[in-house]
Amino acid sequence: MDRTLCLSLLFFTAAVAAETGGAEPNLTSGGLLWSTAAEESDLAPPPDDGGFSSLDGMLQWAISHSDPGKLKESAEAQQRLPPSELYKRQFEIKEIMEKMKMPSDAELMRIAISDLNNVSTSLEDRHRALQELLELVESIDNANDLSKLGGLLAVREELYCSDPGIRTIAAWVLGKASQNNAIVQQQILELGVLSRLMKMVNSNSMEEANKALYAVSALIRNDLASQGLFYAEAGGWMLQDILSNTSLDVRLRRKAVRLLADLAAYQLENVDREEQPFFNDQDLLKAVVDLTTSTDLDLQEKVIVDTAPDTIVKALSNDLFCL
Repeated sequence: MDRTLCLSLLFFTAAVAAETGGAEPNLTSGGLLWSTAAEESDLAPPPDDGGFSSLDGMLQWAISHSDPGKLKESAEAQQRLPPSELYKRQFEIKEIMEKMKMPSDAELMRIAISDLNNVSTSLEDRHRALQELLELVESIDNANDLSKLGGLLAVREELYCSDPGIRTIAAWVLGKASQNNAIVQQQILELGVLSRLMKMVNSNSMEEANKALYAVSALIRNDLASQGLFYAEAGGWMLQDILSNTSLDVRLRRKAVRLLADLAAYQLENVDREEQPFFNDQDLLKAVVDLTTSTDLDLQEKVIVDTAPDTIVKALSNDLFCL
């Protein structure tokens, strides 16, 4: 935006302020005003291309680089304009301000999804797009809109990316979007990604493995159909392997304990369900009991608090485990 436009906007704003009784100008989303407080960087000269970092900065710069006398004369001249001309300029400035508004969440999601669907997008930009979606899907409304915008399909494709960092954040997005959200859980499961995420749990990258198990847990929590798919993919044995492997990242083992507790609790709440074979495995029980002596106090606490009182003890009394 050039300096002439800056000053024109300033002069017209001053005229509008005069018309409204000289109210102190303040730029907000609700009107053509500017803030009296400005960051030091906003008052610096504009970049070589004539742009400004914000409308506040533009107006503050215009004020600080203008002659007060000329400003007053220009404001008075604006006041003498006929109503039709004032309306025209007001409309032009309104259009400028509309263009400078922050895009909506839906627009930001569309931009990120478009980047993911563009095969020429660099890994860095793909990572940025996924990071944007990760933050946006924290809102349940945005998470519900993800499928409508084609975002779930786009993120699913990133699970097969050659870069482990991209796969990691893609799994994270799916997990966060589906957490405590039955609608999104179902939408993601219909894409057939559960088996892919379970394979990612075995990744050599611990970050990828952790985020993949996080996504698996979010997808199958409190859902009978998805848990059936999990068991069909040998999910119970996957958990047993994680719990018994002391060389694995402790964060992964903590997540496995939490998921096991959820599954056992769900089994106990639904006693009419067919019992899953891995609940009757002595090695699984031994792996859980061994964790009560873990040197990692957080892991030890999770086993004792999350698993022993609420699930394993009850499970034993219901003959879910065979010793």
